[in-house]
Amino acid sequence: MDEIHSPITTIPGIGFRMRAMILAKTGDFSRFDSPDKVLAYAGLSPSTYQSGQLVNGYAHMEKRGSKYLRFAIFNAAKYVCHWDPTFAAYLAKKRAEGKHYNVAISHAAKKLVRLIYALERTREPYRQVA
Repeated sequence: MDEIHSPITTIPGIGFRMRAMILAKTGDFSRFDSPDKVLAYAGLSPSTYQSGQLVNGYAHMEKRGSKYLRFAIFNAAKYVCHWDPTFAAYLAKKRAEGKHYNVAISHAAKKLVRLIYALERTREPYRQVA
């Protein structure tokens, strides 16, 4: 990991194993057109169900993508929420909205994927917003 110069290494809370798993499973982020494509690849995107006029109001996580990438992102989100004040505030906001802990973590994981995607595309290090 010392030889990999990836901006993901600047995010507090993501350890060596999670970094390695995320980078190994995604490869080059330029393969993806948007962060939503990365979410779908990881199986973190919400499922959709429609039948005629009926639209599902309670969408579950798809879980169709890479289970190893999903595991790495989900667990990395837990630690990032612990070490980064911005993510901690976001998790607290979701919990205050009445969301279950795992649902709030999944929202933080989606936010983390958007952050990683932006950092990898721009190749800028992560800077915490005060």
